Amino acid sequence: MRPLSRFLRLLRPRSLRSRLVLIAGLLATGAVVVCQIAGLTVVRSWLTDQVDDRLSHFRPPEGVYRDITGEGGPRPPGPGGALPSDYRVYFYDGDGRLLDSSLGDSEAPGPRLPGKVTELPARGARVSTVESADSAGSDWRVLVHDGPGGMRAAVALPLDTVDGATTKLLWFSLTLGVAVAVGVATLGNVAVRLGLRPLTKVEQTAQRITAGAVRLKVPVSGPDTEVGRLGLALNTMLDRLRTALHRSESSEHRLRVFMADAGHELRTPLTAIQGFAELLLDEPGMNADRRREAHALIHHNAERMSRLVDDLFLLARLGHDPRPHRETVDLLSLCADAVATTAVHHPGRPLTLGPLDAAGPAPDLDIVETTGDPHQLTQILGNLLANATTHTPEDTPVHVRVGAVPAGTHGWGTDRPGRVATGTSPPPGTPVCVVEVTDQGPGIAPENAAHVFERFYRAHPEDPDTPPGTGLGLAIAAAVTTDHQGRLELDTTPGHGSTFRLLLPHPTENTPPQPTTESTRQPPVFPHHRRTAADETEGRGRGGVPPQQTAHTAALKRLTPHPAVCEEVPRPGPARPNRRTNRDPHSPAGD
Repeated sequence: MRPLSRFLRLLRPRSLRSRLVLIAGLLATGAVVVCQIAGLTVVRSWLTDQVDDRLSHFRPPEGVYRDITGEGGPRPPGPGGALPSDYRVYFYDGDGRLLDSSLGDSEAPGPRLPGKVTELPARGARVSTVESADSAGSDWRVLVHDGPGGMRAAVALPLDTVDGATTKLLWFSLTLGVAVAVGVATLGNVAVRLGLRPLTKVEQTAQRITAGAVRLKVPVSGPDTEVGRLGLALNTMLDRLRTALHRSESSEHRLRVFMADAGHELRTPLTAIQGFAELLLDEPGMNADRRREAHALIHHNAERMSRLVDDLFLLARLGHDPRPHRETVDLLSLCADAVATTAVHHPGRPLTLGPLDAAGPAPDLDIVETTGDPHQLTQILGNLLANATTHTPEDTPVHVRVGAVPAGTHGWGTDRPGRVATGTSPPPGTPVCVVEVTDQGPGIAPENAAHVFERFYRAHPEDPDTPPGTGLGLAIAAAVTTDHQGRLELDTTPGHGSTFRLLLPHPTENTPPQPTTESTRQPPVFPHHRRTAADETEGRGRGGVPPQQTAHTAALKRLTPHPAVCEEVPRPGPARPNRRTNRDPHSPAGD
């Protein structure tokens, strides 16, 4: 069985074209054979019915029976008195025995009749088939008639004409079946080749793509055909594979650049630490001032390296924490603390904190609450303020505005030409919390603005005295914003300053309760809502001042003593000398 099965597997067609041609040929040939068999059966049945009809209309006359029973036997017929055509008549006596006398051509072999009438296959009005006395002859159809005196007459006709017609029709059917099979195989092969030509093109294109031509696309013959839909599906799959391959290559390239930049940034403070440490070891008699300076530089570089490692760890951790810390956070308090901390490190810098909506003579600062990690949100604000204070002249004003507005107000939260943003745009009209950090500095060139949120990207400052940063400040701010499902935007025009805008989701009534801290344990005040007398009375603390506003006032008192420290200031003004890069390594807020 195994050699036979192997032989059959070898005969099995391997290509789709051969299989289709073989299946079509077999189906067509099978259909022709079935039709011819049905035709042969119908024709033979009809011819046999004709023979039976002739038998039923022929009945021997009664005089024949008397002639058969006479002593002289039947008289031979005279000229022209023989039975017509090929009829044969045989007689059985009253006892049912076959007599030797018969009518018809006695030279040719007749039917093989049984010796007794009771052994006939059928009697009465039924016609039966009897074999020929000659084994090579055709069968006979026999009909038995009753005669006088209990005699029987068996009338027989041969089926040679039926067999001849059937044989000719059979050979014709076989010839026609072979011709049909050959024609179907030939024409079917051509038709299948033409029908599979689009699929052949798809196959050839796929082979070229496999060989390395990944930019090719599969030809689409028509979207309404199976091959056309297959081509569309393959093109979609190829586009996704190309996109995934491009992302993988870009990710690998960014990882290499990231590792190289991180190694370079870490090597710089390590080299400084190693150099000053060796200097202290090689010169034990160094005077106190130089030793103190070396210790200070070692401490400064160690702090720089520590901040860099912390920033790298934060970037690696963002988006992968299975249980990020989230609580209700007041952005106004965070902005006040960030502005106060920045004012301590930059006492000569004009810093202001105001609301987004500055309409009216005395705009109010309302509590703006969102959900997030207060430490990470503080780091975003510190990075944005450090970026503004480091890369603009010392006397350049920096304005911080905070509020809650519907998305799309003044175009905030939307994509437009000239704007650089990270994160997705919120649906128009969705309530969002907004924090703006605006400076009136020289702005950022468009070719640099497109990369400010990339890791380790640093624009080349025109002022050589500006200390270089690590390029992680804005990258961390963008990553933290994305982790909070927010959006960070940059609007800048060279010579007219820059605005960094932080958009965070606003809590709604369906938001589940969040854990609170001491700084957030007060009734929320939603945007554009003015406190009523009942609200003020319920929320007042010592001295009739609300506890939250007391904390804000204490934070704002630490700011630089400018009269408009809590008022809205005009939008960015004239250009300043361009000194912008991406971070200050000495800033207390990490990049």
